[in-house]
Amino acid sequence: MLPERHLAELSGSLDTLRTLARQPAETLARPVPACPGWSLADLFGHIGVIERWAAEIVRGGKFVKEGKAPEEHAEAWFLNGAGAFLETMAALDPEAQCWTFGPAPHTAAFWLRRQAHEHAIHLVDACQASGLDIPAFAEDFLLDGIDEALAMFAPRQIRLERMAPLGQAVTFIVPDATSWTLGEGTAAATISAPLREMYPALWGRSNLADTALIEGDAELAHRAIQGPLTP
Repeated sequence: MLPERHLAELSGSLDTLRTLARQPAETLARPVPACPGWSLADLFGHIGVIERWAAEIVRGGKFVKEGKAPEEHAEAWFLNGAGAFLETMAALDPEAQCWTFGPAPHTAAFWLRRQAHEHAIHLVDACQASGLDIPAFAEDFLLDGIDEALAMFAPRQIRLERMAPLGQAVTFIVPDATSWTLGEGTAAATISAPLREMYPALWGRSNLADTALIEGDAELAHRAIQGPLTP
């Protein structure tokens, strides 16, 4: 997926998040279903932290530590920084050398992709907390996000011992699209789900165990689903 598509998706998600951050205080106090202990305002504080962190990395090309959100009025703090963040993302050179936590090549394009999906998933969170429908993201973007989760994040989760090795390979299938295999060798289990169900489920925003078609070793498939496949 080209960097300009990631930027367009990021910009669209950020526009909607800005709107949701301006909701009444009673709405901002609502819990975020997929983030236990967080209110909607807390979610915006988290997004503000990640935006400032990613923008500083892109500007300097080197690793920096994440900051912290203010304890009060985090949504306003998010709004104050969102414009500068988007300007940084729009101005970056995708081919510029830059620290990332992903595999090579280590270029700034990684951060456009990562932030596009970071904001999309948190837009799902914000909509769920606000009682709104989840946006209908473009199909190519959803496929790209599934690829990021299964080809980059899931192996990293295992490498960092955040997820137990599966022992045997598992294949995730989006019918009429493509598939991804986690692990080596012939898959002992397959997990099939429609595109718009697979994408949020890999981030724990829905439950594949309830909706997917599972074939082969069901116990192995359920361990893969439980992961956690993503941070």
